[in-house]
Amino acid sequence: MGDPPKRGVFSERKEELKRALREGGLRATSSRALVLACLQDAEGPLAHGEVCDRLEPHGYDRATIYRNLVDLTNAGLALRSDFGDHLWRFELARGEAHDPTAHPHFVCQECGDVSCLPDDAIAVKAKRGAPKALARKKVEIQVRGLCNACE
Repeated sequence: MGDPPKRGVFSERKEELKRALREGGLRATSSRALVLACLQDAEGPLAHGEVCDRLEPHGYDRATIYRNLVDLTNAGLALRSDFGDHLWRFELARGEAHDPTAHPHFVCQECGDVSCLPDDAIAVKAKRGAPKALARKKVEIQVRGLCNACE
């Protein structure tokens, strides 16, 4: 899964994290900065429980982490997606290019792992008769199959 952000690494990034939180209109609390750092370090979307597991060494309770994930989402710093299993997953918002409707995700049908695919991994072109949302790139693309570990 990945290691929790280390305190030394966190200290080096502290001002950057605080600035991002303030720009999002949020108070720069230590728990909020740590949750943001966790999303920055993740290779793909994380469920609330996965974030809790990664941040367990820091001693924050599950409710605090969940509230921070919701706050980050509401501030536009994180994105929340449901990949059909009724489990919200959170990922870092990386500007318009990282809108969940603008990049595809790969969902493993065996283990349920979700990962971001490169923006250009799948080309979808709107043709006549296609829904207008496709031309505006307001669709969410999910590719399902077996990940490398399950194959």
